[in-house]
Order: sequence, then C-alpha cells, then structure tokens
Amino acid sequence: MQIVIKSTPNQQIALASFFSNMDAQLIWIEGNDHIPEADLYFDGCFESDGYSFPLITQQPVFINAVVQSGESIPSNCIRFNGWAGFLHESSIEIASSNANFLDQGVQLLSKLKKKALIAPDQPGLVSARVVAMIVNEAYFALGEAISSKKDIDTAMKLGTNYPFGPFEWSEKIGLKNIYSLLLKLGESSARYAIAPAMIKELNQ
Repeated sequence: MQIVIKSTPNQQIALASFFSNMDAQLIWIEGNDHIPEADLYFDGCFESDGYSFPLITQQPVFINAVVQSGESIPSNCIRFNGWAGFLHESSIEIASSNANFLDQGVQLLSKLKKKALIAPDQPGLVSARVVAMIVNEAYFALGEAISSKKDIDTAMKLGTNYPFGPFEWSEKIGLKNIYSLLLKLGESSARYAIAPAMIKELNQ
C-alpha cells in the first residue's frame, strides 16, 4: 500500500511511528505541485496551511482538522486528531460528515491493522475537547492562585493517572491551538468561556 503524507516535522515523527511495522510505502511531500497516486492520503498540515489535496475527490483523504468540523471541509475528507500526543500506534480518532467516505477510510485503516475510533463530527472530536476543557479549568485555578503550574500538573497526573498534566498538555499541543478550539466551542456554549489567565498568557 502506498501512503502519501504531508506533515510538519513533528507530525512526521508521530505519523512515521503510526505507520511503522506494516507493509506500506510512505511518500512524504512538501508542496502541492505534484501529488502522486496512492492508496491513502494524509494531510497533517490542514489547520496551518489549508487543504493540500484538492484534486483528490474520489478517495478519502485524512486531514488534521481538530477545530473545523465537516460542513467546512470537502466531503471526501475524514478528520483526524493530529495534535501532538494524540496519535497512537494502534488507533486513531476520526470523524466525517460523509458516511460513505468514512466507511472507506475505516476499511483502509483496518487493512493497516489500525483501529478507527469514530467520534462525532464536531469541533474537538472527543479527546481534544476533553483535554482543552481540562487545560482551561487549570488556567482558572492558576488565575485564582490555587496552586502553581507544576503542582497542578503533579496533582492531575497522580490523581487521575493522566500521562501529562494540563500545562504539560498545553505546551505539547500549543496554547494557541487550545485557545482556538475553546473559542470555536464557545460559539455554541458559554461553558467553554476561556480563562482570563490563559488569555493573559497568550497576550504576553
């Protein structure tokens, strides 16, 4: 199987690990001038660079679109959570507004022995939405001088067995990404109001 991938350097490490130990040829591209034919397409740069595969219309294209949901992307696209720390060796969280392309994508992943975790086609999918809310609550706590970043991280890791504390997550993912997701989620619900301490840190 041939897989064409456009990604950032950090994503390349995660995606190379995701596609390791399988009979697949990975073709890494940088620009959009020439897209070789392949069985599978992955666009890790969608959120930063825009869509890289506009000429691919009859095959599913996996795009790293955590914030944007299905109504604003091409119908053959399948969103995946490509944020740092969310790509795992055996599974990938995906969503799509098109059931036919979603089924095709799940079948392709199955051939690669990868489990598709199908999420609702909404901003943040599931895991990024949950982590963004946890990070936001941690910034509320920080702003109220409840504790330090280090102690909040330690408490969350020891108390919930999370791999990272909320501030470690924000550094790994990028605080601007967390902010963008919360801003999008806040369009439909006040429960996603952004902590003033987060806004202050972003403006520093």
